[in-house]
Amino acid sequence: MRDSGKQIRLCDCNHSYSLDEAAKAAAGGDAALPVHHALCGRELPVLEADLAAGCEVAVSCTQETALFGELAEEAGAVRPLRFFNLRETAGWSAESAQAAPKLAALIAAATALPEIEPVPGVQIKAGRGLLIVGEAGVALGWAERLAASFEVSVLITERAGEVELPAQNAYPVWSGQARSLTGHLGAFELAWEQHNPIDLDLCVRCHACVKACPEGAIGYDLQVDLGRCAGHRACIAACGEIGAIDFARRDTARRERFDLVLDLSAEPLLKRVEYPDGYAAPGRDPFDQALAVQALGEFVGEFEKPRYVAFEAGLCAHSRAKKPGCNNCIEVCSTEAIRADGNVITVDPYLCKGCGTCSTVCPSGALAFQYPRVADLGLQVKTLLAEYAAAGGRDACVLFHSAEAGGKLIERLARRGRGLPARVIPVEVWSADAIGLDLLLGSVALGACQVAVLAAGSHDAAPLKAQAGHGAAILAGLGYSGEHLRIIEAMDADDWRQLETALWDWAPAAGVARAASFRLLPKKRETLDLALRHLIAEAPAARAEGGLPAQIELKAGAPFGQVLATEACTLCMACTGACPAGALRAAGDSYRLDFIEKNCLQCGLCVSSCPETALSLQPRLLLDDAARRARPLREADIFHCTSCGKPMGAAPMIQAMIARLAGHSMFASDAERARLSMCGDCRVVDLMKHENSLKAWDMKE
Repeated sequence: MRDSGKQIRLCDCNHSYSLDEAAKAAAGGDAALPVHHALCGRELPVLEADLAAGCEVAVSCTQETALFGELAEEAGAVRPLRFFNLRETAGWSAESAQAAPKLAALIAAATALPEIEPVPGVQIKAGRGLLIVGEAGVALGWAERLAASFEVSVLITERAGEVELPAQNAYPVWSGQARSLTGHLGAFELAWEQHNPIDLDLCVRCHACVKACPEGAIGYDLQVDLGRCAGHRACIAACGEIGAIDFARRDTARRERFDLVLDLSAEPLLKRVEYPDGYAAPGRDPFDQALAVQALGEFVGEFEKPRYVAFEAGLCAHSRAKKPGCNNCIEVCSTEAIRADGNVITVDPYLCKGCGTCSTVCPSGALAFQYPRVADLGLQVKTLLAEYAAAGGRDACVLFHSAEAGGKLIERLARRGRGLPARVIPVEVWSADAIGLDLLLGSVALGACQVAVLAAGSHDAAPLKAQAGHGAAILAGLGYSGEHLRIIEAMDADDWRQLETALWDWAPAAGVARAASFRLLPKKRETLDLALRHLIAEAPAARAEGGLPAQIELKAGAPFGQVLATEACTLCMACTGACPAGALRAAGDSYRLDFIEKNCLQCGLCVSSCPETALSLQPRLLLDDAARRARPLREADIFHCTSCGKPMGAAPMIQAMIARLAGHSMFASDAERARLSMCGDCRVVDLMKHENSLKAWDMKE
């Protein structure tokens, strides 16, 4: 770490915590790294000198990123500054005196790991085309305020009092009932039905119809109250050649595209957990509406957003031949960015906001979170745990948390509570929802005795809890005592006491005696296989009386298990064509259905594809090598032709065919039914021998 081109600047923030021991450990045997006390104040020239010398600088302070960033810009720094937090994540703690191993680990991970390869992005361009939807008075009021800043269009969906259309026809105004809103920032598309007999696109706003209506059914908003209209049609005559009024209009469907949408409806047009960027539904509260308008203005321009999820269609277990399989990702997607696309799914990167829940619940790894990638995050965890152990740390607990909501909660805990325990090592991620079973079990295999996921910022912690439940069942079955995995549902900074209780009252659990040396891999199933192999090899149950159990029972939804076949299976092999993972195979040497349990995703495609409803799933984890070997799931004798003895196929399949056809009118007699058990050649011969109809060779001229 003593690189002439790299400087690590540690600051204890006015002696508010000690960094001396950590500075020695982080130096790797060299002289201790220097510890500053006021790097943002009187010691600022030290940082200026580093920047002037062209050094790559890492600073252990996130509070003054604006100040240090401005300093780097003034100095013309060619390398960006790197910031990492030691104060709130380790220093400010009731166990600050015992935090040296964690501090050393955090320093190493922040300064020694390579730069992460950038994630591919998608380009988004949004203009100022703003649609305002809602009740006439509110919608037109906001349109008047925003017309100078946006290219405004208004869809009036409700009438309210004596509202009058603007005197100047400066922007489009429509009326009707919204049918659908699709698309994303820069490309929203609204479809609606025009119910108003007055077409506001054609109307010149002369108000002749208002004056001509004897019932006063037409207001100054140029909407017709059909309940009051008596059908005099005086308005049509008054409209004259303009032709804007038509009570029998058939072409009522309308469709337009917009960059942004301000939805002022009482019930939002989009029924989603998370709205797409560029769409705001603040409801009826004026203050919330003002905040929404301000936020929409920030979406005008050209942007690049990460492609958060990578998709490998060959691993997808969604469907086969129109038979349903795994829908996990579609069911949990909060933005409706995932939809069915034939046998697989498709991910709309413009709608995806990067929660990562889809990758968490995907059993095959067809969906892989990229921000960050599992391999990069796994290397960070491995480095943290290795450095923590090397510095004398024990009973490490990894705490995954989101950068935004989770980071604020941890900061609040450090300022107002006891801070993080000295053994709890925080790992910042974009979204905590993306922490799947591979990361949970992988972290335990790498040496963590416990793993916690702080659900702050999560839209739904249920998928995280389900994954943690599968992992906990596996660890308990292997004999690891204690609670290893915990989902902490403290949702915002005000819940810091809940986080404090969850961490400080958590007794350490039994971990592996020897930390694994492997890295987490991009492929989910490969990482799980490595983690499970190590956890099984180190399992306390293997050294206890009775040894390892043969299997561990899991709950439905687990990505491991077996397929069961009943006697109803006819060996038609439809399941082998449906299985996306090669878990079910037709044997090449006999009529036999083989099963490789290690490959099974428990996706259910085989069950839905079986015409005999003979298959079922049993979630479990088989611990011995039998899970990697093909075993017979169903085997049958060969059915031979009853006439010549020629092999015809699997006996259950032929027998099932005979049973189905025996009741058909074409096979009413015993002789006709007997032909069903003959091969094709013998069936023709028998038909010729016993058929009483006129033969071709018996015909005479």
